[in-house]
Amino acid sequence: MLDARSPYRFHFAQNASLVALSLLLLPFSTLLLFASVVARPFLSNEDAARKRIRRSASGGNSSFRPKTIIVTGVGMTKGLFLARAFYKAGHNVIGADFEPNGIPVCGRFSKAVRTFYSLPKPNEKSGAAYYIDALLHIVRKEKVDLWVSCSGVASAVEDGQAKEVLERRSDVRCIQFDVLTTQMLHEKDTFIAQTQRIGLPTPETHNVTSRAAVHRVLHESPKTKKQYIMKSVGMDDASRGDMTVLPKRTVSETYNHVSAIPISGKKPWVLQQFIKGREYCTHALIVNNEVKAFVACPSSELLMHYEALPSDSALSCAMLRFTEEFVQRSGSNMTGHLSFDVLVEEVVSEKGAQLALLPIECNPRAHTAVVLFQGQEKAMSEAYLTALTPQINGTSERPLTNGSPDAQPDTYAPVTPTKIRPNINGYTRSRPESSAPVTPANPARYYWLGHDLVTLLLLPLLSLLSGHITISAYLHGCRTFLEHVLLWRDGTFELWDPLPAWWLYHGYWPGQFLAALVERRKWSRVNVSTCKIFGC
Repeated sequence: MLDARSPYRFHFAQNASLVALSLLLLPFSTLLLFASVVARPFLSNEDAARKRIRRSASGGNSSFRPKTIIVTGVGMTKGLFLARAFYKAGHNVIGADFEPNGIPVCGRFSKAVRTFYSLPKPNEKSGAAYYIDALLHIVRKEKVDLWVSCSGVASAVEDGQAKEVLERRSDVRCIQFDVLTTQMLHEKDTFIAQTQRIGLPTPETHNVTSRAAVHRVLHESPKTKKQYIMKSVGMDDASRGDMTVLPKRTVSETYNHVSAIPISGKKPWVLQQFIKGREYCTHALIVNNEVKAFVACPSSELLMHYEALPSDSALSCAMLRFTEEFVQRSGSNMTGHLSFDVLVEEVVSEKGAQLALLPIECNPRAHTAVVLFQGQEKAMSEAYLTALTPQINGTSERPLTNGSPDAQPDTYAPVTPTKIRPNINGYTRSRPESSAPVTPANPARYYWLGHDLVTLLLLPLLSLLSGHITISAYLHGCRTFLEHVLLWRDGTFELWDPLPAWWLYHGYWPGQFLAALVERRKWSRVNVSTCKIFGC
């Protein structure tokens, strides 16, 4: 993997090779595109089902009334999936997204999107003003009922600001946390502090703003037998993949590693205890403090393969219960997407081995794991639309999302801690079937063809030719790739809506790589599902 120290000629070759690969595969992808269009009427029933829903509604034989829903972030798989889900459920979908370097995103070309709007990206000079004004203009022009925010990490807080303005100046309801809640969940240090404050377990975490503070903690490591990982509090693509366990083998190695970390009062970091365990991620839809949809799956640092845990497994139930406890104890009336990164540690005691759940990060936005709800489009859309249901709360009849329309809750107000055993049984509790959230039903496993083609076939082939791996290791990657193609589902491609996948690999990504060539930008990795380039 290339980094900032790699010569620019290697980065040039990286970008040029990927553009050439797109051109090489263009005839095959175009043939698949036309084959999908021809076969769609015979093999896909998506349009027929949608027409039946709309026909029933127009004939007065159903209580269903289509809503107008704007989904932002349709260039990413998660936003595109939700746009398609609302479309298949019979609703009118407006798509919107940022378009980096002026290159159209794949969601613009989806059949599910009735109208697409390109959004101005928030920046340091103008802040979120133009972004919020653009959203408000769309909401008013299209008479939008519901805004489903699926934007990325770069605009998390700005989405919170937009939510407050939109609900104050229009009748739209928003699947988005307010500013205070978003900020608290978005930052690693404030999320851990809130989790501890409400009495839920966390790994030992220290906020550090200097190298001296780091060494003070590490100095005690030989006595406590604890190890740590450093994470930047803010966005830092260059350091995101660094999972170095500290302290290192020698004191000098530790000092050399820490001395290279750009840490200061303006750029704080967290020093978090290293937990030996399996990592999982969750995705939840929260509406008025209730978990309306939930899924959990194994995780990794760059998650590009998705396989849901059985929703009735003890581990999935425990993570669902943790999510419910966190939402209930946080005290504000929350509505938005909520996902956790969780480590499951095996703790051995006199009572035997138990599994402990320890949250390490939180993302106050939709997770790509939402694709695992494939086949649950109707139930999912109904879960989202509960945000439009009036709720009586005192004298107000408006849906109270993230507090009242005119006042913000004290997100950081301490809640009296209630002790919960940090093991999966401690989070398992029976619940009425009627209040159970939507969960995946017989979910497929998901991959992205472009990612696997490069990481399982082409890069290993180069390693094989250079003598870094054996033939058996390369053949194992080939078998995995073939298994994914035959038995898994691609996260972007749909037979009834094939154009977004075609454009993703032959329009959007080649355009981004060409832009990197022109601007002489260096990058280390890309995430095909979120369309994110990790700079270095």
